[in-house]
Amino acid sequence: MRFTKTRHLDREFDGLRLHYREAGVPTSTAVLLLHGSPSSSYSFREVLPALAEHAYVIAPDLPGFGFSDPPPLADYTFDRLASMIDVLLQDLGVERYVLYLTDFSTPVGYVLALRHPERVLGLVVQNGNAHEAGLGAAWDPVRRFWVDPSEENRAAMGDWLNFEGTRDTYLSGLRPELRELHPAESWHLDWERLSRPGFVDLHFRLFCDYRQHVARFAEIADFHATRRPPALLLWGRHDPYFDIAEVLAYHRALPELDAHLFDAGHFLLETHAAEVAPLLTGFVDDVLGRHPEQLLALR
Repeated sequence: MRFTKTRHLDREFDGLRLHYREAGVPTSTAVLLLHGSPSSSYSFREVLPALAEHAYVIAPDLPGFGFSDPPPLADYTFDRLASMIDVLLQDLGVERYVLYLTDFSTPVGYVLALRHPERVLGLVVQNGNAHEAGLGAAWDPVRRFWVDPSEENRAAMGDWLNFEGTRDTYLSGLRPELRELHPAESWHLDWERLSRPGFVDLHFRLFCDYRQHVARFAEIADFHATRRPPALLLWGRHDPYFDIAEVLAYHRALPELDAHLFDAGHFLLETHAAEVAPLLTGFVDDVLGRHPEQLLALR
């Protein structure tokens, strides 16, 4: 029973604290849950206990999010975040994993996958973009800023790194009856962490580094084509940031894909954890059932 309870833990690497949640019996094979922005591992609070009955589950706060310390501003990139998660996995003895990606953890997860493709047993994508198809007209001002990072082009993107923008990440594009399903503490907790001195600059730098993720789309396509990981796609269809055309792009890229669209927004688990949990556990059971030799207890 104790292993199905979520543990809230910290480890220190190079003087930086990395906070994470884990549940299940620790083994060398795990489910790695990577959250979006501006959230934290809190996003997975409702699915962790269900997954723990089937697998060892790790949900870190990405560096600079939640209760994890960030690296210095000059080194705050998706590559650096991936390296810190990689060190955590090594420290925990995890050698293989089912990888859950969403939003801004998508670049982090794909950096891990491109560095160590043999470690990825399966892929869960929830409102995470890896194709040009998902970057619709809303990204046009961003593309102009990437080409010319002037003050004028920055202003044209709008100001979203504030309390209202944090709240809108959860609620944008939703009908009133769907907005009522969202617990307000989610964006209040996010803003409490984001509003600390210097953190808006950190998160804007990471936003700018998304350009490097887009530049890797061809490498990601090669990973999909050569590794052909079994995949589960979970999508809130009212996402204002990533176009629903991304779903079809994943369908074309991954022959073994099970896709589910929900009447939900960008943060799907905030409103549909009960519907998602059995899909996740079924997918994990299927993937890990193909690799029984990997399920070695660690402690």
